[in-house]
Amino acid sequence: MATTVADVMVTTLRVSGVRRVYGIPGDSLNGFTDALRRDGAISWQLVRHEEAAGFAAAGEAALTGELAVCAGSCGPGNLHLINGLYDANRSRVPVVAIAAHIPREEIGGSYFQETHPELLFRECSVYCELASIPAQLPRLLELAMRAALQRRGVAVIIVPGEIFLAEAAGGPAPAPVRAVWPVVRPDEPALADAARVLNAASRVTILAGAGCAGAHDQLVGLAAALKAPVVHAMRGKDVVEPDNPYDVGMTGLIGFSSGYRAMEHCDALVMLGTDFPYRPFLPEGVPVIQVDVRGEQIGRRVPVQVPLVGTVRDTIDALLPLIAVKSDSAHLDRMIAHYRRARTRLDRLARPGRDGTPLHPQYTAATVDRLATADAVFTADVGTPSIWAARYLHMNGTRRLIGSFNHGSMANALPQAIGAQAAEPGRQVIALSGDGGLAMLLGELITLRQQRLPVKVVVFTNGALSFVELEMKAGGIVTYGTELDNPDFAGIARAAGLFGARVESASELEEALAAAFAHDGPALVDVHTARHELALPPKLTYGQMKGFTLYATRTIVSGGGDELVELARTNLRDLDAE
Repeated sequence: MATTVADVMVTTLRVSGVRRVYGIPGDSLNGFTDALRRDGAISWQLVRHEEAAGFAAAGEAALTGELAVCAGSCGPGNLHLINGLYDANRSRVPVVAIAAHIPREEIGGSYFQETHPELLFRECSVYCELASIPAQLPRLLELAMRAALQRRGVAVIIVPGEIFLAEAAGGPAPAPVRAVWPVVRPDEPALADAARVLNAASRVTILAGAGCAGAHDQLVGLAAALKAPVVHAMRGKDVVEPDNPYDVGMTGLIGFSSGYRAMEHCDALVMLGTDFPYRPFLPEGVPVIQVDVRGEQIGRRVPVQVPLVGTVRDTIDALLPLIAVKSDSAHLDRMIAHYRRARTRLDRLARPGRDGTPLHPQYTAATVDRLATADAVFTADVGTPSIWAARYLHMNGTRRLIGSFNHGSMANALPQAIGAQAAEPGRQVIALSGDGGLAMLLGELITLRQQRLPVKVVVFTNGALSFVELEMKAGGIVTYGTELDNPDFAGIARAAGLFGARVESASELEEALAAAFAHDGPALVDVHTARHELALPPKLTYGQMKGFTLYATRTIVSGGGDELVELARTNLRDLDAE
């Protein structure tokens, strides 16, 4: 059989380190999937929904830092990828998506399943090109791979189905495409400007994000020289928090008070590798120094006095010799003390609750944290699971935390766990799922069984879209349309061939989690937690307090007084204990 274009594409992926492709087959993809079969070195990771394929590739790329690949057939097939690809692109992880297309001669004629993928994928990618003739491949694939790796994002190659099957032109053997890491640092005048600001300040605070990956020692060294508390963004938790004596927690909507106060009381702010989006939580009227390797990202959230374009690692290495080491640690000491008090209050909330009442989700998350392995990979659904992950998972330098923290999509935890587990089958992977998120891509439990992926799924079942309810309460809106009439998720898991356990009390929780974590295959623990748990941000505005008052008044008027009673019973438990 003659070598096809698809054969050369598969070889190009293989020599570049790709070992799996996530997707669902279809007629327009047949040439590509058959080339995978003949090659035998790259596995086809069948999922039950292409959205899960996009998320799984994003999860693999987030964990490994290497290129991950997903594929979809023409029209609806590759359209289903788009949500997962948006997440990957906004999380800046390298993913190549192979989008099959209708026959070339039919494009523009409203053919069966026709879409215009080169337009649809443009916004969620750093590279998106249509192959019009066989001779364009594999060169377009190589360009896409390099763009995904170097620009840290999604690259989409659109291939009409017949091109996969076309005979490949002769040429040199495909060369590996791998990431290269240049040294990128600001120029001397910019570094001098930053040093002048920092040397003149007495209360410096650092806000650190995911861009600090690979620069932990530099970050700690800068904090030590400046006597600066370090606040971390959500995506920076697993790279900033470990072994960091200057860390004072998170700020933002799901953060807590110590992180907010460290920002509020500073007289200079250093933003390291973060595009933190919540402007109300950033300080006003203080000089800001922002470090980002992407210069176009600087100043999008707050006025920046000194922009520093470079990697965090290279920039701090160049900046530290210009910093006058501070001796006054009063600001740092106050914020560390505040963090300890805030941490104590959070830990006090992680109690099992009274007998006969739903479990508190804080206790569930803290128990998961305690029982998980030292190198566990956690994925967390958007909504309240992300809150409990942010507040109760302890990062130690080997654990990882992955989520849809920029794109904010529901149903991300399970498919991202699929990608993480496929990439590292011997490592414990735990998906912290909401009941709404799990139900949205429930079919991927079957993927766990079919692909023999030992992911552990912990479901925070509270019968509601609870984060949406929090938003409604803060806006003075009576909760409506958020209740979930759930099935027995543990029973569904067992029917799908997984270990399944249902937990309704504290006495059952540890035993069920220990059994699930020890199980040698996929497992699901359905934990029934309190619906009305409040997770307040570190700063309540007048509008939010007014909103809660309006919510309470309107709820009583509409006949929902029982909801307010349950809200009080759930959240005033500290009073019961005294």
